[in-house]
Amino acid sequence: MPFPVYHMGVNGFFGLGFRKWVDPAVIVLANIVVDLEVLFAPGWPHSHRYWHFHTFLVGGFVGALFGLVCWLFKGLFNRSMRLIRIPYEARLWKMVFAGVLGIWLHVIIDGFYHWDVQPFWPYKKNVLRQLSHGIRQDVWQDRIEVICLVFTVAAILLYVRAVIVFNRKKAKTAPSGDNSTHN
Repeated sequence: MPFPVYHMGVNGFFGLGFRKWVDPAVIVLANIVVDLEVLFAPGWPHSHRYWHFHTFLVGGFVGALFGLVCWLFKGLFNRSMRLIRIPYEARLWKMVFAGVLGIWLHVIIDGFYHWDVQPFWPYKKNVLRQLSHGIRQDVWQDRIEVICLVFTVAAILLYVRAVIVFNRKKAKTAPSGDNSTHN
């Protein structure tokens, strides 16, 4: 995927849509963490072959570790989510799960999009990309981008819904006579 922004819609959708089980902040940030490896990988920007974060095995480990590190900053996450008006409570298991899921979703998208990603490393073939057999690469990639954009629109709608729920809860807990929304 040419830009992590395409991934953010998918990760944002799963983070906001499944907040009960997934930490929305961590799943979106994990999407960015996986691409940090690209800055230090040999062969970049022409090859994904050496990008082990873009695998289910190593990516899962990195995602779990990232979720654990995020837990250490749970106070910052709680304040940040209040600032953007999303109902939120940091939980360790949700943060670890979101780290793994965030990277795995990124790997799935890149596995379909790029021919040289090795999602099942140490197995060398990209089974996900082979599903596009017979479809021109540019057409296949355009389809993946459209799917990601559809998820982005859905994530925005879920965000608007989350903000409405947050504001309703805040209005119910505000002292009577004070309908202020200031913190």
